[in-house]
Amino acid sequence: MNEVSNQDREQGGLLDLRFDAAGLITAVVTDHVSGDVLMVAHMNQEALSATMASGEATFFSRSRGRLWKKGETSGNIMRVIEVRIDCDQDAVWLRCEPAGPACHTGESSCFYRRIEHDGERLTRVLTPG
Repeated sequence: MNEVSNQDREQGGLLDLRFDAAGLITAVVTDHVSGDVLMVAHMNQEALSATMASGEATFFSRSRGRLWKKGETSGNIMRVIEVRIDCDQDAVWLRCEPAGPACHTGESSCFYRRIEHDGERLTRVLTPG
């Protein structure tokens, strides 16, 4: 197997994902209309392949140790509009159309609290979805 140079990885047209030692890559999910960050999860090769094949976001759950299709129990699937890769191919960006709240708490985004300047308190910034 040929090694891909950093220049080819960063500027070329071949996909050469750089998974971490656990075989995972970070996935950032945003709303394709608003651009809001909805969630961050992890994918292994199988999850990425399932996402590309189905058009619906599938992740690898580290806590469950298995693939997890977003919305498999809640119905709040993420229809994937576009998948992008970062420059060094160790993170993916899924631009999605959410079918409901992204967060298991019912919030529209998992990022619904802000850390205050004192570094100790959190403030809610979004209302429940």
